[in-house]
Amino acid sequence: MPDQTEPILAFEDAWRLADRVDGWLTEAQARDLYDAARAIAPGRVVEIGSHLGRSTIVLAASGAAVTAVDPFPDDWKYGRADTEQRFRAHLAGAGLGDRVDLHVATSRQARESWSGEARLLYVDGKHDLWSCRDDLLWSGFLRTGDTVLVHDAFSSLGVTLAVLRDASTGNRHRYVGRTGSLARFEVGRPRVADRLRVGRELPWFVRNLVVKVLLRVRARSLARLLGHTDTADPY
Repeated sequence: MPDQTEPILAFEDAWRLADRVDGWLTEAQARDLYDAARAIAPGRVVEIGSHLGRSTIVLAASGAAVTAVDPFPDDWKYGRADTEQRFRAHLAGAGLGDRVDLHVATSRQARESWSGEARLLYVDGKHDLWSCRDDLLWSGFLRTGDTVLVHDAFSSLGVTLAVLRDASTGNRHRYVGRTGSLARFEVGRPRVADRLRVGRELPWFVRNLVVKVLLRVRARSLARLLGHTDTADPY
C-alpha cells in the first residue's frame, strides 16, 4: 500500500460540495468511496462514468489520484451537450480540477491505451450487461486485495445481470457487501461462499424493481410501504 497523503478535504467538506451536484450517490455510498480512496492514497482511482462529478469530487478530495473516464454523450438518457463543461466546472468550483485526469473516451477506448497501475476501481458507466462486464475488465490493472466498487449493482437490470454473471463464472472478484446498491468487491479468487453471497442479494434487487414499477405508475404510497421514500428510483 502506498504511503498515505493527507486528504485534500475532510469527508464532511467533500460531501457538502458533492451534494450540490445532481446525481444518484447517497451520503453513505459517498463515504464508502471516500474511505476506499483514502486507503490507497496517493495511489490511483479509475472512475468509469463521471457524469457531473458528484462521485469524482468525493474521490479526488480523499488525496488519491483520480482518472475519470466518460465519453459524455449528448444522446444518452442523462447526457446533454454541455455535460463535460458542467463536470469540469463542478471540479473547478470544488478546487479539485488539478486532481483529476479526465479521459473523454469510452471505457474500452481508455482501457486499450492504458499502461499505468490503479489501486481502486469505481464502475458507474452504462448500465447494460455488456458495458458493465467490459468495465469490470479494468480490475486487471489492480492488485490482489484491491477494491472494486460497482454502483447500481442491485437496482439496474443490466448491472445486476453483469454482477451475477461475474459472480457465477468469474475468478477475479470476491463479493464483500453493499451499501444500498453500491456493491463492494475485492480482487481475488472467489470461494463458493462468496459466489452464494451475491445470490442472497436478489430479494433486494427484486424489491428495487418493484419500487421502480410503482414509481412509474405513480403509486408512491405503495413504494413507501417497501421503505422507499424518495421520488427517484432506488440506488
